Amino acid sequence: MASRNVGRRRADHRSNRRRKLEIPGGHGHGHGHGHGHGHGHGHGDHVVDTSVVNDDAIVARRVRIVVAAVLIPLLIAAVVGMIVMWPSGDVKVASYQTQTARGEVTAIKPCPGVKSQCDQATVKLTSGPDKGKVIPVEVPPANQTSIPVKVGQTIMLGVQDAPTVAGRYTYVDHDRTNSLLWLAGIFAVAVVALSRWRGFAALIALAVTAVMLTQFILPAILHGENALLVAVVGGTVIMAIALFLTHGINAESSIALSGTVAALGLTVLLGWFFTKFCQLSGLASEGASGAKSLVPDIDLTGLLVAGMVIGALGVLDDVTVTQAAAVWELSAANPTANRRELVAAGLRIGRTHVASVVNTLVLAYAGAALPVLLVFAIQDLPGRAVLSQESVAMEVVRGLVGSLGIIAAVPLTTALAAMAVADRSRELVAEPEHITN
Repeated sequence: MASRNVGRRRADHRSNRRRKLEIPGGHGHGHGHGHGHGHGHGHGDHVVDTSVVNDDAIVARRVRIVVAAVLIPLLIAAVVGMIVMWPSGDVKVASYQTQTARGEVTAIKPCPGVKSQCDQATVKLTSGPDKGKVIPVEVPPANQTSIPVKVGQTIMLGVQDAPTVAGRYTYVDHDRTNSLLWLAGIFAVAVVALSRWRGFAALIALAVTAVMLTQFILPAILHGENALLVAVVGGTVIMAIALFLTHGINAESSIALSGTVAALGLTVLLGWFFTKFCQLSGLASEGASGAKSLVPDIDLTGLLVAGMVIGALGVLDDVTVTQAAAVWELSAANPTANRRELVAAGLRIGRTHVASVVNTLVLAYAGAALPVLLVFAIQDLPGRAVLSQESVAMEVVRGLVGSLGIIAAVPLTTALAAMAVADRSRELVAEPEHITN
């Protein structure tokens, strides 16, 4: 009788452990000394303290091994590569317009002579070498453009070499700077209001990403460096800065970064292979022919794959951070969970995340190619003929390669996280069991 009671209690305990793992953020308390007690609660607002997982000595030792053996060598290689490939000198091309100015439209009237071909705007310059002067500028007539130039608007002007001020400036486009700044301000306020200091750190990481793109990745490619290698090096540095800055330098973010780098490497290999396999030249990309004419040595195929890598980075970051956080929550709820249990529970969470994220990525690429798809729809071409067009096939490869990288990020990150936190507290603290005959 006594042995049967003991066996029943142990079976009930194993069942409780499984139930706690199946519900992320379940009903387990994570105490500071690393042991877990399974106290049931009737409310749903219980918050699991995951800081005990980062502070656990077993987890710290395992993560240090991963960081020292894999992450640090990769980050050092990326930083060295960035230093070696960092562009020096000017990347401007003389044949392209580079000087710009802005001006406010104070009056507008039809051009003298051929009135139907243009309008003449009187513009007061607000920037540029002739700031403060009032000049005439030809602009598109209101009946030939969907967004006409109106009095009171600010417009962008191109600056050319000319003997007179009147002939020096040409209309380029509307000045949308203030509108974009308002949108960026609303976005920043929303991020900080929801995520507070972490949101502020995320905004700094976003600024770092913009600097890396404009000061390293694009100039390095224009200087003739291998576009794919530049994207991999720049992407790795961007992810390291973004993850550590946003989530702190700890075991969880280190595992998330390791999963991101592993998935990034796989995305690069898949992108390179399927670009060759599908015979994509990269010429169908918007602006590719212009870039080739200005930089004849540029590798458009490598540039295409580099675009896939950069495009998938943000989503990979989202997936790996979520998976690492999920496994950390599971371990905080039940410190005795083994690797198999954590992987199984983490993958259950990852499946739902991937299902929505993959659809988001594919729709994003489809949205970018919507005008092209619309033209093919008007022509009523067969589906196979549409898919064979490089402009469409390129977007299909982008979407599917990026999605494959995201799918791979889930098991990779989950396995790394489970390896780090599995069985972190082998000493199970349980309520005393009294065996009676």
